[in-house]
Amino acid sequence: MNRTTLSLIAGASALAAVTGFAALSTPDAPDSPGTAGTAKAAAQLPVERTSLLCPAPSTSEIAETSYTSFTPVTRGTGSGGKAELRAAAQEDPAQDPGTGGDQAEGDGKSGKGGAEKPVLTPREPGKPATGDSSGSDAPALVGTADGRFAPGWTVQETTEVAAGTGRGLQGLTCTPPDTDFWFPGASTAADRTDYVHLTNPDDSAAVVDIELYGKDGALKSAVGEDITVQPHSSEPVLLSTLLDEEQTNLTVRVNVRSGRVGAAVQALDDKIGGDWLAASADPSGSLVLPGIPKDATSVRLIAFAPGDTDADLKVRLASPTGLITPAGNETLHVKGGMTAAVDLGDVTRGEPGSLVLTPTDRSVPVVAALQVVRGKGEQQETAFIPATRPVGTRATSVDNSAKGSTLSLTAPGRAATVKVTASAGSEGGTPVSKTYTIKAGTTQDIEPPVPAGLKGTYALTVEPVSGGPVHGARTLTASEDGVPAFTVQTLPDDRGTVAVPEAEEDLSVLQK
Repeated sequence: MNRTTLSLIAGASALAAVTGFAALSTPDAPDSPGTAGTAKAAAQLPVERTSLLCPAPSTSEIAETSYTSFTPVTRGTGSGGKAELRAAAQEDPAQDPGTGGDQAEGDGKSGKGGAEKPVLTPREPGKPATGDSSGSDAPALVGTADGRFAPGWTVQETTEVAAGTGRGLQGLTCTPPDTDFWFPGASTAADRTDYVHLTNPDDSAAVVDIELYGKDGALKSAVGEDITVQPHSSEPVLLSTLLDEEQTNLTVRVNVRSGRVGAAVQALDDKIGGDWLAASADPSGSLVLPGIPKDATSVRLIAFAPGDTDADLKVRLASPTGLITPAGNETLHVKGGMTAAVDLGDVTRGEPGSLVLTPTDRSVPVVAALQVVRGKGEQQETAFIPATRPVGTRATSVDNSAKGSTLSLTAPGRAATVKVTASAGSEGGTPVSKTYTIKAGTTQDIEPPVPAGLKGTYALTVEPVSGGPVHGARTLTASEDGVPAFTVQTLPDDRGTVAVPEAEEDLSVLQK
């Protein structure tokens, strides 16, 4: 191996560690002649920089929004770094999508323009920081963190809306920017008001296509193409303006042609409340949708198969006692390029559960989400659970309180042991950890550990110790005039580390 090659490997390793957006690994193929022993297994190093994007929380004048920021303590980080969240310039929802209107000057609070003042200043790793806002002026946020603040940085926005369309509890874990998002579970039905929120963190404009797929396939929408999102700004796009007819079950794809954005769907219902619909995990032949509340009165599964190949899925519920096949809904057929939906009713029957989708024969990639309803009659509230990746190395959940937080963990394959750590509180308290064993094929709802002497809210980190993959979700609950308000956030890996290959110099090669 020559010195130029060594320099390239070192440069790639440094880039991965700095950005946190890349992972490099050694190919599985046998070493080629002359390269044996020149590369070691990839090491997991803390990321050194990360970004998070939070959409504008509500257009309601009576909305109350809280923000929570937390970075878990990660070994191997230095002593420097910082993190901050600033308001993005806000587009007017009444504008036509993609017009990229003028950006007004702002003060960092109104969300109507450039923001010099941080909306929330995160605290040192291990300590949550909180902030709040009220009314319809709460802005979208653009966040950056570097150094010791970057690994696993997690921000949650939680909004309470007392009345009106989408009333109830709405929660979202702020997302890193990306270029491709799938949202099965959106709708343009008469009682729904769904927005796709697009937030651009970069110095140049992003160009986005919004693709829509209904029960009969792709839906044409010329106004959904070439949407321009200006630098450091956020733009909500009302889905009903992109179609001429109503679609009850809709899959939305946000495809970024140029640049990168954060994307989330705000789904608001006139009768059964509303919540944020986060993006599904990337298309896969097998999916896990964790954290269905035990008192769910209605569960709807929405799935979509990209491409032209049909998917046949085995539908099973991971209950506290094992995998169960729902009677009458043993399988789901999803036609290629079309959205399929099935109502599972009160599938959990008073016990917590997670939905596990696997191929009945050949594996065809799909995306999926659940719409979950609690309550009955006029006192119903809705939330969404997208398919999610496993916890991985570590997952982080924030904005937990002594009451009203439930942690749901499922081991769809082999049994697993996990360690759950409660951080210090935002206003005081001592961290505490507890270990749990999740039996194979089961879901376990646990009351998470609470910091000793807790004051304020706190964060939870979940770390697998042994066994098979674990999927997780956290549910927040509240009571709004008798309505069982709730919101569910899944717990994929918190991106705290990145795989970087180690390389060593083969002197025998250099001497030739």
